[in-house]
Amino acid sequence: MNWLPRPASCHRALRRLTGAATALVALAVAGHASAQSVIRDTEIEGVIREWSDPVFDAMGLVPSDVEVLLINDAELNAFATRGRIMGINTGLILRTKTPGELLGVMAHEAGHIKNRHTLRDGAQNAAKQPFFMTMALGALAIAAGQPGAGAALIGSSQYFGTLDALRYMQSQEGEADLTGARALEAAGQSGRGLVEFFENFRSQEVFSDSRRYPYFRSHPLSSQRIEALRRPVEAAAHYNTPESPERTAQHALILAKMRAFMDQPNATLRAYPESDASLPARYARAIAWYRAGQTDKALSAVDALIAGDVSNPYYWELKGQILFEEGRPADAIAAHAESVRLKPDAPLLRVNLGHALIETGDAGNIAEAVNQLKRATVAERDNTMAWRLLAQAYAAQGKEGEARLASAEYHFAAGQEEQATQFALRARSILDPGSMEWRRAVDIVLASGATPDDLSDLDRREALRRPATLN
Repeated sequence: MNWLPRPASCHRALRRLTGAATALVALAVAGHASAQSVIRDTEIEGVIREWSDPVFDAMGLVPSDVEVLLINDAELNAFATRGRIMGINTGLILRTKTPGELLGVMAHEAGHIKNRHTLRDGAQNAAKQPFFMTMALGALAIAAGQPGAGAALIGSSQYFGTLDALRYMQSQEGEADLTGARALEAAGQSGRGLVEFFENFRSQEVFSDSRRYPYFRSHPLSSQRIEALRRPVEAAAHYNTPESPERTAQHALILAKMRAFMDQPNATLRAYPESDASLPARYARAIAWYRAGQTDKALSAVDALIAGDVSNPYYWELKGQILFEEGRPADAIAAHAESVRLKPDAPLLRVNLGHALIETGDAGNIAEAVNQLKRATVAERDNTMAWRLLAQAYAAQGKEGEARLASAEYHFAAGQEEQATQFALRARSILDPGSMEWRRAVDIVLASGATPDDLSDLDRREALRRPATLN
């Protein structure tokens, strides 16, 4: 499990959300998330996409267009944006009791995306009309010689605006509930989990706003809303479809993995004592021992997991991670290479292997690191870690132009356009004109707003400077 920067598209989407100032409750959801780290974990991402993609498809969304972010935040929260980005806090995932509850929340958030709900625009606009009407009535009352009544109306204008915005939000929540429930049914899944998730937190309805989980401040919950959802869900053909044993096992495993990486090792070992011989418990203990610095014990536990399922790439990934972080990159290579062999379509596993190869400092390993990292960036062009490591590998090979281009790609993926342009200009001046790498450097410069004429002018100025330098 890694806490990594996300693609530039996500950075831009979160900045758009957090940049909108509003007095309403809602944008704290995305604002809080943008300040948190994002978890990248091939295993957890794979499970969640395996469950959710058929639901997205049934909803009429293109699954590959919906980006799901795992936000490292203990608060119970989730959000969806107009840019088809969905964020799910680890705190929410860890509070789900079944796979259906987690899938139900994701279906609900996808419902917001499908219905193009935009809290920033919709709720804010909903609040404006009563706000300004109340302000206008207050002004008229003052003009009519009733300053007390006018002041009271003006003072309550924000209150009436917020009430109308909350009504708007509740309307959106009901729409998203039904859209999600219909998609679950169309995908052959029960909507029971969505209803049960809300039932688990029915008490939030009576809490003051300050005591509610952030999710239920931005997703107002009410008994009426739950009952309005329950009726169509219970009437659906797949309502009584049970959770599959495979999904139940997957859910238990990802919860154990999350807790083991996020909680203190002692807490994990208390939650998953050695008397518990289940697979999630054994997995969690291996991670806890590794995080506690008990490397030998952790490696023994991982080797036992591998012996039970030698084709599981994530056990090999964990073994490689333990060895790498123990300062043994050469020993980690074989484990990471096996994880890549078992799951060659996972770019994060190639990044792990590339990192271990680089850290050995061996020239032959550096060449293989470049190969692995280039393949990772083909699969995920906005993987900032891969670009940063690729720049490091090229620099170790003395390939200055390629190193600067990889640095430009790193900054471009991180949404840092000024730095990306600076590195791309340097790369362009070194790389062979007309080469694929040179053209990519030009593309990055042009993406910053420069024009081909600007580059031509730059070339002319450079040409004029060169003779003077030579003389």
